Amino acid sequence: MKWTEGLDKLSIFLYLAISLFAVANIYSVDEGLGTKQFIFFCISLFIGLIIFIMRTKFFENFASIIYVFGVLLLIGLFPFGTEILGQKNWYKFGGFTMQPVEFAKIGVSLMLANYVSGPDFNLRIRKSLLTTLAIIGIPAVVVLMIPDVGSLLVFTAFFIALFREGLNGWVFGVGAILAAVFLVALAIDPLYLIIGIALIYGVVILMNYYKIHWHVLSIAGIAGSFLILCGIAYGSPKALEKMPKHQRERIEVLYKGEKAFRDTSGYNLLYSKTAIGSGGFFGKGYKEGSVTQGKFVPEQETDYIFCTVGEEWGFFGASMLVIFYAVFIGRIYYLSERQKSVFNRVFGYCFASILLMHFAINLGMVMGLFPTVGIPLPYFSYGGSSLLAFSIMTFIFFKLNYTDRNSLV
Repeated sequence: MKWTEGLDKLSIFLYLAISLFAVANIYSVDEGLGTKQFIFFCISLFIGLIIFIMRTKFFENFASIIYVFGVLLLIGLFPFGTEILGQKNWYKFGGFTMQPVEFAKIGVSLMLANYVSGPDFNLRIRKSLLTTLAIIGIPAVVVLMIPDVGSLLVFTAFFIALFREGLNGWVFGVGAILAAVFLVALAIDPLYLIIGIALIYGVVILMNYYKIHWHVLSIAGIAGSFLILCGIAYGSPKALEKMPKHQRERIEVLYKGEKAFRDTSGYNLLYSKTAIGSGGFFGKGYKEGSVTQGKFVPEQETDYIFCTVGEEWGFFGASMLVIFYAVFIGRIYYLSERQKSVFNRVFGYCFASILLMHFAINLGMVMGLFPTVGIPLPYFSYGGSSLLAFSIMTFIFFKLNYTDRNSLV
């Protein structure tokens, strides 16, 4: 049997293609940073080789240790972290910086996979549900205290993996309703929203009047949920007012447009849209983007790297990149579903869901569909810790899939 049997060549090709295309785009923005990113990419390949040499059981046996180490790295930010761009979520060692939250996601993925694959796991049992929530919640609370809102949003990706393992879908429905009420309350008068909520409740109750078991618990549940939604509707504008100015403006940009904040929080978005729109269908050409070369977009080598793709490679290049990401993420989900091992499947779902969240939020942020929250584009945004962390997760899954495909069990 050839040693290459079991390697998924499509996903490996997409990983290499996206990563190398990223190096080219970062090099276009800043040649020095592009060279560093290529060095980080080579280091990632070397680490990937080490992962392939390791025994697969290592990741199961040491999942709890890796998880605890990741949480300790997050906690260590409070006394030892360095503040960059208003957030104290970095370690600085000389000229090298590291963002531990990226590596903490690896620990959570491994720990969640290890626990869910246990013989006594059942999400319908309260102990199992609370334990899984604690595995996700402990690092999430630390991230919230930093605070790093963007990374906190990414932690919701783990619920997609849990949904595959039996988590009730009502969790996503409730979350979507709460988010919708919060966002709508910022756009219209809360009083009108509360009236609308009351009308919806009234219609639903009338349509299901005879199906509802009218006892104390059901009445309390209906009344409680109504009061919670009304509380969110009433409190959302007040909560927005108490946010720091730069965070408040990032949300208000979605409603008032980036031109209303062109000198502050809307500046990045304004020039990002300008760069993407000016690329046309085939783009202006490599290193020919006037917005990119003029350094008009701050952080255009990190969080806003996609605007460089849009300007220099146009709609065609940007679409190809989106297709590559979509196929890659979809392929990880597909391979995860085919795993014989529950541990492999859960880790794969965690990995693919993290990629999906990063990809969706970053592109939404760059195009003005989502507030700026500092989420890098996987493999693409400049940053050694981000590229290394995503590459480690990638090669762990490649190794798990390789072992699974060659297993006789």
